Amino acid sequence: MMGRDGAGNDVVEIKVHPRRENNVRSAPPYQNNSVFKKWVPWLVPLFVVSNIAVFIAVMYVNDCPANSGSCAAPSLGRFSFQPLKENPLLGPSSSTLVKMGALDVARVVNKNQSWRLISCIWLHAGVFHVVANMLSLLLIGIRLEQEFGFFRVGLVYIISGFGGSLLSALFIQTGISVGASGALFGLLGGMLSELITNWTIYANKVAALTTLLCIIAINLAVGLLPHVDNYAHIGGFLSGFFLGFVFLIRPQFKWINQKACPPGYIAPPAKSKHKTYQYVLWIVSLIVILIGFTLGMVALLRGVNVNDHCSWCHYLSCVPTSLWSCNSRQVSCQSAQLGNQLNLTCMSNGKSNLYYLSGDDLSKVQQLCAQLCN
Repeated sequence: MMGRDGAGNDVVEIKVHPRRENNVRSAPPYQNNSVFKKWVPWLVPLFVVSNIAVFIAVMYVNDCPANSGSCAAPSLGRFSFQPLKENPLLGPSSSTLVKMGALDVARVVNKNQSWRLISCIWLHAGVFHVVANMLSLLLIGIRLEQEFGFFRVGLVYIISGFGGSLLSALFIQTGISVGASGALFGLLGGMLSELITNWTIYANKVAALTTLLCIIAINLAVGLLPHVDNYAHIGGFLSGFFLGFVFLIRPQFKWINQKACPPGYIAPPAKSKHKTYQYVLWIVSLIVILIGFTLGMVALLRGVNVNDHCSWCHYLSCVPTSLWSCNSRQVSCQSAQLGNQLNLTCMSNGKSNLYYLSGDDLSKVQQLCAQLCN
């Protein structure tokens, strides 16, 4: 700038501006919270309420005082529980669970009641069972629904529950099965595949993976105890694992950084929204799910017992030790029927009980015998 000093001499003043690189700054790392929409979870709480409501309805139908000689917590009236020797989980009888939709392979195969593969995941054997599962669902499901929304998480939950029931039915073809464990393990499997397929957008990757693997390993290890249907856990986990690659996919880091770049910043260009390996995992997982479910249903409806083709698979659900045995006891009962009254006597423990059956209930004799002997 030109000016004049007190002596009248011309003075040149030079202002130096700090150097800028084309007036562009590098993009800062994106903040996960500002990029992805946070959903308000309502489906998972609805699932919890629905499971509890169904359990209350089952107990109402069970009506222990009217159908059993003695009940636990008789002050609850028709909501009282079956005797603890029959059901230590504080819940209904097995015949009531079958009536309400428990997984019974004989009915699925012989009476075309495939809907039991879905209905059984809404039923629980007792108070302890439903409380444990619902607490797990809240801990796992709320976070997933906040991140991915109700639609995708709901699909993973329902389909994984179906997958768990399907694998359980292929291996355990006697007795009944109920519970949401397969669906819960599906959410765990979805969390693992989601971490793998969205690897580029996570910080502390190794710590998150290690923690999740430990949680999964501990829960699957519990399933190796007797009287726990680990096949449903494994089937649900595998279903959720592959479903996670399909439904829980995120855009790659460069694409996110480019979309979240604030004015005045520039981000490295991204050629595509997803990485190549994400597309590959998406296609492979979808194919595996479709083929697996199709072959599983065909085998189930044909009455195939997978144990006949896999000599070691029984170790996936129970590992025998000196403390317990995994062999299922064969039960037999002596019966005497007069009209609609059926008197059963267990041959192994000598217990006897009187049942009132209708014409449609005659097929439940074997279940009542197993219930009496156990």
